[in-house]
Amino acid sequence: MKRALVDSCFWIGLCDSGDEWHSTSLDVFSELVEEGFEIIAPWPTLYEFLGTKNLKPYYLDKLKKYIVDGRVVKFDDSPFRERALRALFDGGARKSLVDWIICSIIDVHHSDFSFLVTYNPKDFLDVCKKRSFAIKPERPGNFSMTKYDPLAIEAKWQSRWTQGRHFHVEADPSKPRYYVLEMFPYPSGRIHMGHVRVYTIGDVVARIKRMQGLNVLHPMGWDAFGLPAENAAIKRRLHPAKWTYENIDNMRAQLQKMGYSLDWERELATCDAEYYRWEQLFFLKFYEKGLVYRKNSPQNWCPDCHTVLANEQVEDGKCWRCDSEVEQKDLEQWFLRITAYADELLADLETLSGGWPERVLTMQRNWIGKSVGCEIDFPLEEGEGAVRVFTTRQDTLWGATFMSLAAEHPLAERLIKGKPQEGETRAFIEKIRNMDRIKRQADDLEKEGVFTGSYCVNPVTGLKMPIYLANFVLMGYGTGAVMAVPAHDQRDFEFAQKYGLPLKVVIEPRGETLDADALTAAYTEPGLLRDSGDFTGKDSGDAKIAIADWLEAAGKGTRAVNYRLRDWNVSRQRYWGAPIPMVYCEKCGVVPVKESDLPVRLPLDIQVRDDGRSPLPDNAAFVNTSCPACGGPARRETDTLDTFFESSWYFLRYCSPKDDTAPFDPEAVRYWSPVDQYVGGIEHAILHLLYSRFFVKALRDLGYVSHAEPFANLLTQGMVIKDGAKMSKSKGNVVDPDEMVARYGADTVRVFMLFAAPPEKDLEWSDSGIEGAARFLSRLWRLVTEELAGVVAPTGPCLAQDPEALSPLARELRRREHATVAKVAKDIEGQFQFNTAIAAIMELVNFLFANVEALRAEDPRAVSSAVNTLLAALSPMAPHVCEELWEMIGHKTLLADQPWPAHDPAALATDTVTVVVQVLGKLRGKIEVAADADEDAVKQAALAEENVARHIAGKTVRKVIYVPGKLVNVVVG
Repeated sequence: MKRALVDSCFWIGLCDSGDEWHSTSLDVFSELVEEGFEIIAPWPTLYEFLGTKNLKPYYLDKLKKYIVDGRVVKFDDSPFRERALRALFDGGARKSLVDWIICSIIDVHHSDFSFLVTYNPKDFLDVCKKRSFAIKPERPGNFSMTKYDPLAIEAKWQSRWTQGRHFHVEADPSKPRYYVLEMFPYPSGRIHMGHVRVYTIGDVVARIKRMQGLNVLHPMGWDAFGLPAENAAIKRRLHPAKWTYENIDNMRAQLQKMGYSLDWERELATCDAEYYRWEQLFFLKFYEKGLVYRKNSPQNWCPDCHTVLANEQVEDGKCWRCDSEVEQKDLEQWFLRITAYADELLADLETLSGGWPERVLTMQRNWIGKSVGCEIDFPLEEGEGAVRVFTTRQDTLWGATFMSLAAEHPLAERLIKGKPQEGETRAFIEKIRNMDRIKRQADDLEKEGVFTGSYCVNPVTGLKMPIYLANFVLMGYGTGAVMAVPAHDQRDFEFAQKYGLPLKVVIEPRGETLDADALTAAYTEPGLLRDSGDFTGKDSGDAKIAIADWLEAAGKGTRAVNYRLRDWNVSRQRYWGAPIPMVYCEKCGVVPVKESDLPVRLPLDIQVRDDGRSPLPDNAAFVNTSCPACGGPARRETDTLDTFFESSWYFLRYCSPKDDTAPFDPEAVRYWSPVDQYVGGIEHAILHLLYSRFFVKALRDLGYVSHAEPFANLLTQGMVIKDGAKMSKSKGNVVDPDEMVARYGADTVRVFMLFAAPPEKDLEWSDSGIEGAARFLSRLWRLVTEELAGVVAPTGPCLAQDPEALSPLARELRRREHATVAKVAKDIEGQFQFNTAIAAIMELVNFLFANVEALRAEDPRAVSSAVNTLLAALSPMAPHVCEELWEMIGHKTLLADQPWPAHDPAALATDTVTVVVQVLGKLRGKIEVAADADEDAVKQAALAEENVARHIAGKTVRKVIYVPGKLVNVVVG
């Protein structure tokens, strides 16, 4: 049996076309069927086609009959279609899987033919001719040779925007401003789809705000220092500077191909001395203010990367970069006293409510971790001194039966010295010191400990309490000591069960008595105190306040506030970073560099080490210097600053990036700040955002800025994933943005990234999805350049028209035009629902296509207005093709410079409305009624609806509830 492939583009073209094409194409189709061909058709497209309203009943019935008779084989197998097409066009090198093919010529390059033809329809016809089979073109002799060439169009408009400096802005107090910013990228070498998503989101916001008449700042720069660049350069035997700057050039070119409305004249890189000289100044100012100090403390140390790691950079006890086992190492480090701002950082989160995702606010609150309680001393049984604890549960003090200390506690050495178990305890201390700190805080951690051989005394009961070292207690929170109340704390309960330690119940539910020996878990709920001295019988909540008062009066304790937040360690033992501007003098000690000597430049004529160790300590030209205080010999600090230091203020530098006299112009910062819309990944929800908030508050107190928060609004976008997993080279699921732009164009990539998922959700990459976006833009192109050619004029969007003078079709077009503008603005403005905004635009395109023949006979102003509005509304998402079409219909000014269309609320009124009809709350039908129909008429129409009538037949209608214009609910009994 002969076979004929009827490809998707045939059916799509058929749905969009008029009666002449229906007749011609179905005649060819019928001939094939009648001659015994087996028809192969893609079922999803065919199924959609069968529901079209464009096809006359005669043709639709005929096609359905073929399908019912089994003469159309339904398939949904793209690989088969590709194999069939390749075989058909390979010049006879192998047996063809099909003998004929029917398609729509104009759409051929946007379907599965893309691998074998160029964008010129003539090339396709030539191929067809060589294979000796006939294909009838859509509307023979009437297809446009003005092709949609996205690459040429995009290059044209990117050049035009750059040459005209269309996105460069200056501070202008006479204009309302808007600052939109995406988290700047680390220059890894190539942008990935995650970059494309975040910068596309930000660009849409920037373009719409610009069209709304705001003075929009939308800058770009590079987070260029850091360990990843240094390790990558070492691996390639390159200098980090060479690697970084080459990557910046590559990524800049890639981003420019996406058509983002960035002010490239404000570009900065944090590895430039012109940038980091100012953060060195901030370091000195913080030092003067007492916000910078140096101390010895145990740190997470990666032996392979030769540097300190933050807790968040330790994953399952291993370095996040090189997977080496992390050790604990005592080091002299520089810290920023971020805890001095803990209260303000916590309190000011309330000012961000509504502008930041609640999830991020919660994460910040938990990270700051404010706790209100008491500090209480437990005297040591032997010798002077006491174990001081911080607790929020002073109401359980009478139930404390043992003490748990962190392995790093300063008393540990004294407590174990000379005890029989000293050796065992020292081994435990070494083991716990090298444990992952995050893992030590996990709820599912197996509790382990060792008895020190020493005791302390409960200050209210006189009980001699054994002192243990425990793996779940850290020095980083409270005092590093926990009064263990196993009857009322689950961690203590598990520890006591494991080591046979006593439990004492001191809180129990009202009306119940708890037996300590019968407990299977700690009782942690509120209740009444028992066996608690004068507080017995009191409510536990009230008792907390009363006991705190009593402890202070008795001199046994004091009220205290504690924070989970720790001071920020900014020292890094690597080369590729900003030098810390401090020197060490044997005579004067630690001395800050003079401001006039800034910047302390990172030497670039230096060879990085293969093992990753910083070469700075061995570079005499860098290390050896003079003391700023006495002029004697001194040595420079060879640690460099944590890269979070750079990213904590870059948004301020963008306000005046070329200023060589100050970090930024105060007036420019006052005009532009704070950032109105910040966009970035949820992975930065804690550290980067918290450090940026701290920086702004500290700089405010130093007189540099006048605002208190860096980012008024925050959007955290989801990841781009493929095959259910985050894209990575190791998984083989990476999609290259350059390849997609080369194949489909930047506008298609942008539309897909916006349409595929709401921004806060993960986006699953889909080849069919991006092909769908390409078809949509091709369809838009055809609508303007072919279907409505000669009709559309440069009227501008939302043209004022007298609705009474319009035909019903033109009036409906006008309603849809204005409704589209209103929905797009609403969906994007506060909700960032780009997918639904694009869907609304697609609906308008579909309406225009469905009525194209009738619209050609209408008043051209109505059609022109709708098309002008369509291009303006879509332009923030697909700016290049919209600019090109805008110019083609006769506009002399750029669409990027046009105001956002202003919809007329009166135009949204409809003659009819759709009312949902329910019976006993279940959907049973829908009715169309006049918009001004009275309630009785609507109820009668609802009861008469065929399906509704069937469900209420034989039943008593007890009530009919009407929600005007929306819903009728029929209650029967």
